[in-house]
Amino acid sequence: MDPDGPSTVALTIGASAWRRHLADPEAVCRRAVAATLERVPAPPWLARAEVGVLLADDATVRRLNAEHRGEDHATNVLSFPTFEHLLEEAPGHLPPGPVPLGDIVLALETVRAEAAAQGKPLLDHVSHLLVHGWLHLLGYDHQTAKDATRMEGLEREILEQLGIPDPYADAAERSISGAGGKPPLGTRS
Repeated sequence: MDPDGPSTVALTIGASAWRRHLADPEAVCRRAVAATLERVPAPPWLARAEVGVLLADDATVRRLNAEHRGEDHATNVLSFPTFEHLLEEAPGHLPPGPVPLGDIVLALETVRAEAAAQGKPLLDHVSHLLVHGWLHLLGYDHQTAKDATRMEGLEREILEQLGIPDPYADAAERSISGAGGKPPLGTRS
């Protein structure tokens, strides 16, 4: 394997219903990962990143959320970073070859309900959550107002690059600005 090879996404579809709602889940994942890597200031070895994505159902996410976060409910996205402080890691401390960054898990029913409630295309919401999860794997968080501003700013920039409206704009602002940008990869309703 090329030690400087491109990032890879290992996609697992744990809930087959995802295939009814996303035309090409792997392409959606790869596009979100690629856009994030293009925008985030990071060391060159990050191009060797591997991330696992599990498209699950709410029951699976609820179980994982309870086991790992002590919260007994489904949530839209969970991120499980391999490194606690990835961006501070020196390349000399990383093994050659692929760098396993961690896993991102999305809950189908919750994600679909949120997209519908917010009047967003499912593809846009899934892409946003993948970018959000990827940023968590890279060490970004939203625990303080300053950190949230930084992370949300990156999300906005990455999503704009993907042709996706600002997910933090209120509903009125979203409807005024319209979808714009690049055409989506396609969703199934």
